[in-house]
Amino acid sequence: MPDRDAVDAALRRAIAEGELAERTGDVPVGAVVLDADGTVLGTGRNEREATGDPTAHAEVLALRAAARARGEWRLSGCTLAVTLEPCTMCAGAIVLSRVDRLVFGARDAKAGAVGSLWDVVRDPRLNHRPEVVPPDLVSEDVTARCADLLTRFFERRRIR
Repeated sequence: MPDRDAVDAALRRAIAEGELAERTGDVPVGAVVLDADGTVLGTGRNEREATGDPTAHAEVLALRAAARARGEWRLSGCTLAVTLEPCTMCAGAIVLSRVDRLVFGARDAKAGAVGSLWDVVRDPRLNHRPEVVPPDLVSEDVTARCADLLTRFFERRRIR
């Protein structure tokens, strides 16, 4: 288990990415991939609205950037930090990329695939299962920022 300060720092970086997503009308979800020594290999934010690509989720884009930086698809030794619990597509990408650890800041009761609706990343039938650091193991102020980012976004959309 990584130390809480490192987890919080990674999620703060992901929050900054999520804030950028909102500028293009995308749901403000951000992600960052760190190598074993904490160096950022890739970042991503939701870009479905910006690009018209249904697979342009923050996690997928961060994993792609990290694989390019590393020069291979295997991201062993890496940590993916994301502001929102991954969906089934992203959970599958996490397993297939061989990320060692997943950290997420807010649960997703409607589409979460890391324990809320499904638990893709810990399915024993799969060949890889990353360590999961759920919101209850993250500092409260950081998880609150992850949740607030989404809450504010959807509140503004309902007001329009």
